Amino acid sequence: MIEVEVHQQLRAFLREQGEPYWPHHLTMARLVARALRLGRSALIQAGTPSGYHGRYRLSYLMPALLWQGSAILVVPEAVQQRLLMVEIPRLRQWIPTHKAIQTGDRWPSKDFEGLLLTSPQSWLTDRLFAQGRFPDGIPTLLDGVDDLEIWARDLLTVNIQPQDWDQLMLACPDQAELIRDARVQLTRSIFQHPANPYNCYLVEPPELEILHSLHEALQTANAASAALDGVVAQNENERRSRCLPETWNHFWQGLQSENQFTWTEIARRQGQFSLHCGPAEVATALTPIWTKQPVVLIGGALDLEPEATMYRQRVGLEDLTCIKFSPDRQNELIQLYLPDGLPMPNTPHFQPALMQEMRELLGLSTAGQGLTVVLIGDVPLKAQVGSVLAAEFGSRVQVEKTCLDDHGILVTGWEFWRQNQAVLPAPHLLVIATLPIPSLEEPLVAGRVAYYKKHRQDWFRLYLLPEALSELQRAIAPVRESQGVVALLDNRVNHRSYGHQVLSALSPLARIDYVDPGLFTQLDYSMFD
Repeated sequence: MIEVEVHQQLRAFLREQGEPYWPHHLTMARLVARALRLGRSALIQAGTPSGYHGRYRLSYLMPALLWQGSAILVVPEAVQQRLLMVEIPRLRQWIPTHKAIQTGDRWPSKDFEGLLLTSPQSWLTDRLFAQGRFPDGIPTLLDGVDDLEIWARDLLTVNIQPQDWDQLMLACPDQAELIRDARVQLTRSIFQHPANPYNCYLVEPPELEILHSLHEALQTANAASAALDGVVAQNENERRSRCLPETWNHFWQGLQSENQFTWTEIARRQGQFSLHCGPAEVATALTPIWTKQPVVLIGGALDLEPEATMYRQRVGLEDLTCIKFSPDRQNELIQLYLPDGLPMPNTPHFQPALMQEMRELLGLSTAGQGLTVVLIGDVPLKAQVGSVLAAEFGSRVQVEKTCLDDHGILVTGWEFWRQNQAVLPAPHLLVIATLPIPSLEEPLVAGRVAYYKKHRQDWFRLYLLPEALSELQRAIAPVRESQGVVALLDNRVNHRSYGHQVLSALSPLARIDYVDPGLFTQLDYSMFD
């Protein structure tokens, strides 16, 4: 069986190459091989970050190359380049296979029997919109599905940019004045919203009414024009919308869906705005695609439960094999400093107490060499903390920059850290100001919460908490490599019912009651032991 061959070849390769330690290589490789052989879908939580250097990738590359049939590997383009330039050539020198490997946004040909590497955007676009570029039934491996919801939501969101209004006027020249008036009304209404740190806002009912009225007027005018021209359409909607650009048609269809919500982003200096209509949940759209082929979905930390119940619900997965690997306690243990007694984040006393705690931590960390990262989700607070720390610690402090000193202090938001942690050294100290629970003040979060409330669902348990735990697990992953210190300064972990779930997401960990310079010195030199 392929499982036996994969196990033997990978074990011999790991021994010969002296690969970096990851304890689950052989188990995961057999699981992937079994999924390919049986054509049964699987969901694997590798328990290690799925970024550029994902340590588990050999575990699916070996079975994918030894598998006699065709397969599709869906990975981001940056990862594709590493696989093609580093991982795959090493394996092909070792294993007896001449399997064809290609990259592209569609299946090469009917006669192709090999491994195709494609991007998540190409594969999901084809599956979601039935473009027919990839045949059904071909086993498909998806790596990095921590971001699956983001990929799907981006593709399912319709965007109306300023130039699209010009396209609409060109398509409907007789209604140009009507379109221009609607745009002016929207501009006046949207720019009356008070400034916020996110530069975006949910579209209000009066603004939606302007868009609906414009759509109805254009449909009526197009219907009359089509009747005069003697055009016969298959149905009423096609006849009434025949002159409208495709982007606008998709946008107005989204406005009429209960699963969609609409927001606007503002460029105040340019005096322009863009409109966006996207799904509140992606499970409805994703559910049908999983039955078209066997899939193996691989991510780092998707869910606290081995069965990944919450994650599967969010992405529309039903019956499949679920496996969860835990971080290795000996090699990936973090030391967690979780002080009790700090004010709650939503109180006015929190910021002064936070700054005092940070000063003490950063002052102690200067005893050793290494990167310190300060994670702050609140946009105004991040800027304030960056300014205060820069005044005290000088040029060591940088706000969301990748050019840092060896003992630099990086003040960053969650998104910047997620996107750049693979190219930065593993921090010896990671300070987390507050849990990454999405803020209800952010319009896009408020829109999704409103959807859950409307359907009488537990929006905190189904949306906010899973998002926070996933973000938290990904953020601390580099600290596991250095077995460094995580300082979590959010007292809700100690006093809220969900605190035990936060601690489970951070495990394996060792609680420490205080931080001293000797701890950092020990961590910095432990790599030479």
